[in-house]
Amino acid sequence: MEMKLGVHIGYWGLGLSSEDQLNIVQEAERLGYDSVWAAEAYGSDTATVLGWLAGQTSSIRLGSGIFQMPGRSAAMTAMTAATIDQLSGGRMILGIGSSGPQVAEGWHGQRFGKQLQRTREYVAVVRMALARERVEFEGETLTLPLPDGPGKALKLTIAPVQENIPIYLAAIGPKNTALAGEIADGWIPTLFSPEHVSELRPLLQEGAARSGKSLDGFDIAPTVNVFITDDLAGARDAMRPFIALYVGGMGSRKQNFYNQLVQRYGFEREAATVQDLYLEGKREEAMAAIPDALIDTVSLCGPSDVVRERLSVYRDAGVGTLGVTPIAFTAAERLTQLRLVAELAAAS
Repeated sequence: MEMKLGVHIGYWGLGLSSEDQLNIVQEAERLGYDSVWAAEAYGSDTATVLGWLAGQTSSIRLGSGIFQMPGRSAAMTAMTAATIDQLSGGRMILGIGSSGPQVAEGWHGQRFGKQLQRTREYVAVVRMALARERVEFEGETLTLPLPDGPGKALKLTIAPVQENIPIYLAAIGPKNTALAGEIADGWIPTLFSPEHVSELRPLLQEGAARSGKSLDGFDIAPTVNVFITDDLAGARDAMRPFIALYVGGMGSRKQNFYNQLVQRYGFEREAATVQDLYLEGKREEAMAAIPDALIDTVSLCGPSDVVRERLSVYRDAGVGTLGVTPIAFTAAERLTQLRLVAELAAAS
């Protein structure tokens, strides 16, 4: 199976100008990248960025990486995806995720609970709306129309270009990963280890079996940080802040899915150390405590020949779309990294 490349442009307005970002995306398109993905947290939103890019590109697919579910009703997500699909001539990829409790409750005022059921029902309504069916739905977390008022069962007034806009789920815990296999067309993991895909694929298969489908055509689309350079130690150091933030600080001591994930990769003791240091405010020490082996497992860093080998490992693990985030802080360096990845992917 051919492994496609995607480029993640992350959050808007952090260090790069709009013109820089546009140059990066247009160069990725020229290099044959299949998709570009924009993110959101509590700054720039993803939809506006994708709409802006739709008019200034012609072939690269436009992925939401990801739309936050607590930030939009399911119907609004369907409206937005259909609109971007129309603007771009059928290039929308709909990546969604539940975000975290801090953002859901602190920023959007939405309770963070029953995530599995909420996601299942949200995706069901999005699919119903995109299929232009009259939306009537009775679930545990979602009822449309509301039963006791003037609400009407409506249907989407515009048609997407694609018959089925692919829906990808950002998922990290085992139950969420199985859910992706059950209800989605693709899965966006973070801190993905191609060596451990044998432990993750059964979860996707379990989910797919629940809905009576196979994983044929299902896209495993990890987000991977990249820094190709002959200075291996420098490249690893560039990866440390991100890994420390996720393993150490994403969530509480009891509930950090990334920390649990890294433990499943065999780094139990190190994961605990990184988290202890990070939560004590000792961020430099937390970064220093990340073992080189973990950095090499979850990112693409170091000299070209090392990265070329790793790209083959991702392909052999069944990755369909490799979403690369160049860890470079100027537009020129990012462009260089994108070109290097494209060359190495072609060579491997």
